[in-house]
Amino acid sequence: MTPEVAVAVFAVFAAVAVASAFVAWSATGRATPARRRLHEAATTPGMSSYGSSVGMPAGRLVDDLDARLARATKLFGRSPSEMGRMRRRLAKAGYYGVWPVVVYSAAELTLPVLFAAGAIAYFGWGKGLLFAALAAIIGFMLPGVALGVLVNRRRKMVQNGLPDGLDLIIVCVEAGMGLDQAVAKTGEELAITHPALAEELRSITTEIRAGKPRLEAFRNFAERTQLDDAKALVGMLVQTDRFGTSVAEALRVLADEMRTKRRQRAEERAQKLGVKLVFPLVFFLFPALYVVLLGPAFIRFARFFGSR
Repeated sequence: MTPEVAVAVFAVFAAVAVASAFVAWSATGRATPARRRLHEAATTPGMSSYGSSVGMPAGRLVDDLDARLARATKLFGRSPSEMGRMRRRLAKAGYYGVWPVVVYSAAELTLPVLFAAGAIAYFGWGKGLLFAALAAIIGFMLPGVALGVLVNRRRKMVQNGLPDGLDLIIVCVEAGMGLDQAVAKTGEELAITHPALAEELRSITTEIRAGKPRLEAFRNFAERTQLDDAKALVGMLVQTDRFGTSVAEALRVLADEMRTKRRQRAEERAQKLGVKLVFPLVFFLFPALYVVLLGPAFIRFARFFGSR
């Protein structure tokens, strides 16, 4: 290798390394707990992405949220109970506040009209009425189906990160922190590795600081996620408060059980992989393989019998 080529290779390697480091810093450096706390201290008071606020009293925050929800209820002609159910369902997917409710309601109203108009524009008025009705039904159901997918994906993320979160809570409790401070610290430290679980833990901390009892905040967490592991965590906390047992030891046992379940779920998915690969093999790989292997033989047979 000549010196010019070596210098060029080294320059390309250095450029790629610097670019990778910059991308990694941009993706993770801004989400560190220290930078986040500095950003919260420097920003002006207002609504945050988790439904809480920086510098706003809890009563004023609730009144402001109720006022915005009432305006959204009048805008879309829905009952307050229906809007409340929609807000709770969106919270299960990780979308808090009033704007996700507004966007979801607007999607339910506009997508059927857009889909029906597209079907009529493509097929015409004569043949397009039936397709327009089907497209309107699909457009109305699409936001609910998409939200269900997001809820299931977030639930799996919380379920996979819960053992690691319990381990960090155990470390904080054994270091001398209280359980509430340990949950708050865990929510800060897991923002990069398990963001969904970190948001749920921050929601628990916000509810506790707003005045709710700890067990009620954890019950709300179990209700939002609909996870058996979260329900087991609530039951464990009830038992520790009732009998006065060690929280760290109970959390350690529960974390071991959750980690075992996570490994079993991974093994189950790995065992199902062979069955799931049958359909791509049959419909995509085997036809091409048959064409490559048997195609020349068929061509030879066709030419031989054609000449006869």
